Amino acid sequence: MSSYITQAEQAASDALGVPVKIGGLRVAVLPTPRLNVSDVVVGSDEDFTVENVAVIPSMFSLFSDVKTISSLQLKRPVMKKSALDIIAALGKDGEEKTGPAMVTIREIGIQKAKLVWPDMELPEFNVDVLMTPENKPESAQIATVDGKVKIDLIPEEGRQLITMTARSWTLPVGTPLLIDKLDGEMVLVDSRLDIQKLDIELYEGKVSTNAVLNWQKNWALNGKLNVAGVEVAKPVSLVSKSTQLSGKLSGDGSYKASADEPAKLMDHLYADFKFKVLDGVLDGVDLAKAATLLGSKGGMEGQTRFDTLTGVLNVAGKQYHLRNLDIVSGLLKASGDVKIKPNKELDGEVKVEIKKGATLAAIPLQVSGTTQNPKVFPTKAAMAGAAAGTAILGPGVGTSLGIQAADKLKGLFGSDDED
Repeated sequence: MSSYITQAEQAASDALGVPVKIGGLRVAVLPTPRLNVSDVVVGSDEDFTVENVAVIPSMFSLFSDVKTISSLQLKRPVMKKSALDIIAALGKDGEEKTGPAMVTIREIGIQKAKLVWPDMELPEFNVDVLMTPENKPESAQIATVDGKVKIDLIPEEGRQLITMTARSWTLPVGTPLLIDKLDGEMVLVDSRLDIQKLDIELYEGKVSTNAVLNWQKNWALNGKLNVAGVEVAKPVSLVSKSTQLSGKLSGDGSYKASADEPAKLMDHLYADFKFKVLDGVLDGVDLAKAATLLGSKGGMEGQTRFDTLTGVLNVAGKQYHLRNLDIVSGLLKASGDVKIKPNKELDGEVKVEIKKGATLAAIPLQVSGTTQNPKVFPTKAAMAGAAAGTAILGPGVGTSLGIQAADKLKGLFGSDDED
């Protein structure tokens, strides 16, 4: 068989324009007559490899002008990102053949395929493709080996109609969110994917989105998002182990991203999202304690229970800006802005108002530390004003007036918290 292997390698190399190596050729009779091609390596960097290719001919076509392959089965193919360059080169070389095909393929089956992509861990999947007599895909079904994700593709007038379903699936990219149920409808045209509908159920709530993904040059994503009743405790715990937030999240917004790799899209995400969290608890920060204890300890421990937490989230790459924050909980009301820097450091100010009979002044609190170790305590101006007011007019009213005066002066002359 060595001479046949050499000829096959040369023919494949000429057709693909890259080196091709074949480990072995073997004719088998059972379970049906076939030719097994083993250990196929395409490309100088092993861009595409296949453990075994089974070519199963239609015995009735062996003596006809047009040979028919009943089934072409690929076992454990592995494709690197670099293999896309080989595929793209095939589309540029030569002209499309318009004559009748001398060999037709009825079906292509792929078992336990693997895509090796930078910064992404994708599951193995199976593929079944039905072909037309012109050797064009009639339909295709893709499913992960564990059966959690299924994708159906149907060609229609130069485009691919795609339906996608997922059950009990963990996202392979970014934060490993657990999706209970996903149903999507998409249209693929050349290098553009129009995500017409994507409905997701996760963490007791629902998320819906529509978007356009384009990769003609760089990867570009634009879309809109709606969230309803998602319990945020578990997703937040995946991001920060120390600071925890619970409650039901709802909101809507838009997003866009552009990157040279799909795995980098989240690092270049820009988004505006208006949100509301109901009946929640913010662990690790006690705003009421921080506002009533004018000391360095502040509210670095404890928790803040709230009826509503509203605001706007702006995302710019790895930096997050929480604007127009408004927290309401019984006698406590707070508002402010907080930035989360790329290194996870916090920078912001929140004014806390606590009602005890008559309304007290809003206490300005400095937010610092990190997402893992947040620190919340009165600003230096608030502490100085409180001390001065207390010394002159006594505790209570004097303290409150001193804080108000310090806040007004800060607004006129700028912050005195700067080093």
